[in-house]
Amino acid sequence: MRKRPLSVTVIGWIFIAVGAIALVVGWVPLAQRLAEFKEHPFEYAPVFPARVLAVLCGVFMLCGFNWARWLLVVWIGYHVIIGILHSPGSGFVHGLLFAVVVYFLFRPRASAYFRDSKAEPPEIQKTDDTPVV
Repeated sequence: MRKRPLSVTVIGWIFIAVGAIALVVGWVPLAQRLAEFKEHPFEYAPVFPARVLAVLCGVFMLCGFNWARWLLVVWIGYHVIIGILHSPGSGFVHGLLFAVVVYFLFRPRASAYFRDSKAEPPEIQKTDDTPVV
Protein backbone atom coordinates (compact mmCIF):
# COMPACT_ATOMS: atom_id res chain seq x y z
CA MET A 1 0.00 0.00 0.00
CA ARG A 2 1.25 3.46 -0.88
CA LYS A 3 1.69 5.94 1.95
CA ARG A 4 -0.46 9.02 1.46
CA PRO A 5 1.38 12.36 1.90
CA LEU A 6 0.12 14.56 4.72
CA SER A 7 -0.64 17.40 2.29
CA VAL A 8 -3.02 15.18 0.29
CA THR A 9 -4.72 14.03 3.49
CA VAL A 10 -5.21 17.58 4.78
CA ILE A 11 -6.46 18.95 1.45
CA GLY A 12 -8.78 15.97 0.95
CA TRP A 13 -10.36 16.29 4.39
CA ILE A 14 -10.68 20.08 4.08
CA PHE A 15 -12.67 19.73 0.87
CA ILE A 16 -14.79 16.93 2.29
CA ALA A 17 -15.62 19.05 5.35
CA VAL A 18 -16.20 22.32 3.51
CA GLY A 19 -18.34 20.66 0.83
CA ALA A 20 -20.43 18.76 3.38
CA ILE A 21 -20.93 21.80 5.61
CA ALA A 22 -21.85 23.97 2.63
CA LEU A 23 -24.39 21.37 1.50
CA VAL A 24 -26.09 21.23 4.89
CA VAL A 25 -25.94 24.95 5.65
CA GLY A 26 -27.06 25.94 2.15
CA TRP A 27 -29.97 23.55 1.98
CA VAL A 28 -32.06 24.85 4.91
CA PRO A 29 -32.47 28.50 3.83
CA LEU A 30 -32.92 27.47 0.21
CA ALA A 31 -35.68 25.03 1.12
CA GLN A 32 -37.49 27.78 3.04
CA ARG A 33 -37.22 30.27 0.16
CA LEU A 34 -38.36 27.71 -2.39
CA ALA A 35 -41.30 26.71 -0.18
CA GLU A 36 -42.37 30.35 -0.03
CA PHE A 37 -41.97 30.69 -3.85
CA LYS A 38 -39.59 33.62 -3.42
CA GLU A 39 -36.94 32.27 -5.76
CA HIS A 40 -36.78 30.09 -8.82
CA PRO A 41 -35.28 26.63 -8.16
CA PHE A 42 -33.11 26.66 -11.30
CA GLU A 43 -31.10 29.63 -10.00
CA TYR A 44 -29.37 27.29 -7.60
CA ALA A 45 -28.98 24.33 -9.94
CA PRO A 46 -25.16 24.68 -10.30
CA VAL A 47 -24.59 25.30 -6.58
CA PHE A 48 -25.37 21.87 -5.17
CA PRO A 49 -23.48 19.78 -7.73
CA ALA A 50 -20.43 21.97 -7.13
CA ARG A 51 -20.61 21.28 -3.40
CA VAL A 52 -21.09 17.56 -3.98
CA LEU A 53 -18.13 17.69 -6.35
CA ALA A 54 -15.94 19.12 -3.58
CA VAL A 55 -16.84 16.20 -1.31
CA LEU A 56 -16.31 13.61 -4.04
CA CYS A 57 -12.95 15.05 -5.05
CA GLY A 58 -11.79 14.97 -1.43
CA VAL A 59 -12.93 11.36 -0.93
CA PHE A 60 -11.42 10.03 -4.14
CA MET A 61 -8.17 11.94 -3.61
CA LEU A 62 -7.82 10.18 -0.27
CA CYS A 63 -8.21 6.91 -2.18
CA GLY A 64 -5.42 7.89 -4.57
CA PHE A 65 -7.37 8.57 -7.76
CA ASN A 66 -5.41 10.92 -10.02
CA TRP A 67 -8.54 12.14 -11.84
CA ALA A 68 -9.87 13.49 -8.52
CA ARG A 69 -6.75 15.62 -8.10
CA TRP A 70 -7.19 17.09 -11.59
CA LEU A 71 -10.92 17.59 -11.13
CA LEU A 72 -10.31 19.45 -7.86
CA VAL A 73 -7.83 21.76 -9.60
CA VAL A 74 -10.35 22.47 -12.38
CA TRP A 75 -13.06 23.03 -9.76
CA ILE A 76 -10.93 25.57 -7.88
CA GLY A 77 -9.93 27.23 -11.16
CA TYR A 78 -13.62 27.66 -11.93
CA HIS A 79 -14.06 29.29 -8.53
CA VAL A 80 -11.21 31.69 -9.27
CA ILE A 81 -13.10 32.89 -12.35
CA ILE A 82 -16.38 33.15 -10.42
CA GLY A 83 -14.57 34.98 -7.60
CA ILE A 84 -13.09 37.53 -10.02
CA LEU A 85 -16.56 38.18 -11.44
CA HIS A 86 -17.90 38.83 -7.93
CA SER A 87 -15.12 41.05 -6.65
CA PRO A 88 -11.34 41.44 -6.92
CA GLY A 89 -10.94 40.45 -3.27
CA SER A 90 -12.84 37.22 -3.73
CA GLY A 91 -10.84 36.46 -6.87
CA PHE A 92 -7.62 37.06 -4.95
CA VAL A 93 -8.62 34.70 -2.12
CA HIS A 94 -9.68 31.98 -4.55
CA GLY A 95 -6.50 32.52 -6.57
CA LEU A 96 -4.39 32.14 -3.44
CA LEU A 97 -6.25 28.95 -2.52
CA PHE A 98 -5.72 27.69 -6.08
CA ALA A 99 -1.96 28.34 -5.87
CA VAL A 100 -1.61 26.58 -2.50
CA VAL A 101 -3.62 23.54 -3.57
CA VAL A 102 -1.77 23.19 -6.89
CA TYR A 103 1.58 23.53 -5.13
CA PHE A 104 0.84 20.78 -2.62
CA LEU A 105 -1.00 18.41 -4.95
CA PHE A 106 1.71 18.44 -7.61
CA ARG A 107 4.80 18.09 -5.44
CA PRO A 108 6.89 14.99 -6.19
CA ARG A 109 5.63 12.96 -3.21
CA ALA A 110 2.00 13.75 -4.03
CA SER A 111 2.54 12.96 -7.70
CA ALA A 112 4.12 9.64 -6.77
CA TYR A 113 1.10 8.87 -4.59
CA PHE A 114 -1.32 9.54 -7.43
CA ARG A 115 0.74 7.67 -10.01
CA ASP A 116 -0.95 4.48 -11.06
CA SER A 117 1.04 1.53 -9.74
CA LYS A 118 -0.06 -0.58 -12.71
CA ALA A 119 1.91 1.66 -15.05
CA GLU A 120 5.21 0.53 -13.54
CA PRO A 121 6.77 -2.53 -15.16
CA PRO A 122 6.98 -5.58 -12.92
CA GLU A 123 10.34 -6.58 -11.55
CA ILE A 124 11.60 -9.88 -12.95
CA GLN A 125 14.15 -11.63 -10.82
CA LYS A 126 16.64 -13.79 -12.61
CA THR A 127 17.74 -16.74 -10.50
CA ASP A 128 20.19 -18.48 -12.84
CA ASP A 129 21.83 -18.04 -16.21
CA THR A 130 19.71 -20.55 -18.10
CA PRO A 131 17.63 -19.03 -20.87
CA VAL A 132 13.88 -19.29 -20.68
CA VAL A 133 12.36 -20.85 -23.80
